Amino acid sequence: MTRFTRILGGLALAAVLAAPLATSASAQTDDSAAQIMKGLSSVTNDDPSLTVELLRKMAQDAVAANQPLSLNKSEIAKKLDKLAQITVQIQFALNSAVIRPESYETLGSIADAMHHPILWNYKFVVVGNTDATGTRKYNLELSQKRADAIVQALITLYRVSPDRLQALGLGQEALQVPSKPDDPINRRVQIYNIGTVAPMPKGTTNPQ
Repeated sequence: MTRFTRILGGLALAAVLAAPLATSASAQTDDSAAQIMKGLSSVTNDDPSLTVELLRKMAQDAVAANQPLSLNKSEIAKKLDKLAQITVQIQFALNSAVIRPESYETLGSIADAMHHPILWNYKFVVVGNTDATGTRKYNLELSQKRADAIVQALITLYRVSPDRLQALGLGQEALQVPSKPDDPINRRVQIYNIGTVAPMPKGTTNPQ
């Protein structure tokens, strides 16, 4: 079963990226391939119990319960905040999973980072988030469709192996700013490194 794993940049990454690595809970705002690589190669907390399947069930259960939104971060958001993450700016057509043309440059930067030798043997989860505008069920479904669309674009247009990608929609269940649930800042796409596809070959620098 897929698990979130501890990722620590090694000497090879240090040679490529001279700038300090991002902290585990920081969100990247620069969508260049170098900045995306920094985020996907930074230190994370090892939590074998935290899986895509578990997070999906937590989101589905929250939607089914339909409890009022808390002013504090949700349990899902708290779990995710402990992990290395990047936040990228992907624009979609209104109420749609159609990626806007201006976002394909960002997708290309994501693919460049994933194809880099430092990250070639790692797999990732693409997480879609919405604000609280609309119903929780609709937002959960829309965010899943958008995460799926990004994964499909990375596979079909940029030749990232499907074995290296998973899509997860969380809707409004992991708001970035719970005190402002309708704020557009909550609409975001995040990407997490979730471990190796296969054991690293002998003699290869392994960031784990």
